[in-house]
Amino acid sequence: MSFERIAIISDIHGNITALDAVLKDISKRNIKRIFSLGDCIVKGVNPDKVIDLIIEKCEVNLLGNCDYVICKPDSKNKNFWTRNKIGEKRAKCVADFPIYFDFYMSGHLIRLFHSSPFRLDAIFNPMFSNVGTPYSGTEIKDPEVLFKNTEFIGKDSTDPEPDIVGYGHIHTPCLLRFKNKTLFNPGSVGFPVEMLNESEHDKSNKFSTFASYIILEGNYNSKKLDSISFNLVRVPYDIKKEIAMIKDSDIPNKDILIRSLKHAIPNNLPKNNKE
Repeated sequence: MSFERIAIISDIHGNITALDAVLKDISKRNIKRIFSLGDCIVKGVNPDKVIDLIIEKCEVNLLGNCDYVICKPDSKNKNFWTRNKIGEKRAKCVADFPIYFDFYMSGHLIRLFHSSPFRLDAIFNPMFSNVGTPYSGTEIKDPEVLFKNTEFIGKDSTDPEPDIVGYGHIHTPCLLRFKNKTLFNPGSVGFPVEMLNESEHDKSNKFSTFASYIILEGNYNSKKLDSISFNLVRVPYDIKKEIAMIKDSDIPNKDILIRSLKHAIPNNLPKNNKE
């Protein structure tokens, strides 16, 4: 049985330029399977093109919190910029994306979801706390709970718990071992974040703005224990091209979006007016 590689992407957020670059990198590596962990829309100005492309290219597409807010049926008449851009057919398609996906690789049960087995917008960030930010109410502090079977994902005590969990949402890649289990996050394709980036004048920020994804390698769909690996990939792309499209659009909050793209600065941090 030969090893297989799977590309895990997440949080594209309508950035077609970054997605094109990542898909090109994946193709160059001759990887055939791509799984997306949600939040394909909001922020970028080409959510329609992104949706069409991931439906074409990704074997698995999961639902993210931004996807849900924009595409759920009762958002139809709320005049969201993104909802108007993608149209009702795409919105229904995205709203029907599943919230989790389980599979075996090299004897390990792997579970994928956007943020947690409890809700679509919970935050687990092993490197930084969200205490004192607008997101503090959704913070998960105990990584062990991410492996639980919950009603939200349709699992109970009779189901096996995963050995490995992959999730998105925080836009910052990481790999963590905890109590003989593994957590990984591929970061963000479209809007990467580095929590310590505060200054727009820090030239080293450019290394945080690269799109990211993770490659899993092992025996796909095999329950026999074997070696497994995780490879984090960072991909540069034409950020100026994406920014130009934002400037030429009528999307709200252009300055915030451009600042995030250029510097990977988290949106929950106030802009330093002294600079």
